[in-house]
Amino acid sequence: MNVLVVKANNRPASQAVSSKMYETFMENLEGVNVTTYDVFAEDMPYMGQELFGALGKLQSGEELSESEKRIVEARQKAMDAVTAADVVVFDFPLWNLTIPAKLQTFIDYVYAAGFSFKYSKEGQLIPLLTDKKAVILSARGGVYSTPETAPMEMAATYIKNVVGGVFGMEIVDEVIIEGHNAEPDKAEAIIAEGLNRVAESAKKLSAVTV
Repeated sequence: MNVLVVKANNRPASQAVSSKMYETFMENLEGVNVTTYDVFAEDMPYMGQELFGALGKLQSGEELSESEKRIVEARQKAMDAVTAADVVVFDFPLWNLTIPAKLQTFIDYVYAAGFSFKYSKEGQLIPLLTDKKAVILSARGGVYSTPETAPMEMAATYIKNVVGGVFGMEIVDEVIIEGHNAEPDKAEAIIAEGLNRVAESAKKLSAVTV
């Protein structure tokens, strides 16, 4: 089984809970082929007119500029990484109520008609990545699981809507660690309990092949 871990936090594990979640997951994953796609380490120009222009040139057979080649190659690398994976693990923090911009760029690269979804003749969206599974690992210092705060949470909710809805991946596990900044006196226990769940998630995935 091929596992792709999309890592979306470049802060050290000593300072960022989602980075510690990544380390814990990797330490407990066995018996699979695992690849990390670190969105902060990859060359990932933001999506915009340059990409759309380059894709138009490719269709008409025109030559691309160096900067156009750069973004087309970056997009293709992300798409190839997803294509090769049986399971995609998304590890990310909640920053300012949403996901880091670099993770958004990864999503923008693979959120492509003909690759991750298509439309039927009747205009209905058809997911194209239904053969893949997904795992969600996310940390947020505040509490966003109450009826009052849940509508503000646009990180894990967004990723689940995209990969589970539009792409059609089966979300087989989700671990959220939250509240450690809001309740500093309970932070150690909150993080420890969450990391135990991360370890169990990795072990469950390992058990599929071991």
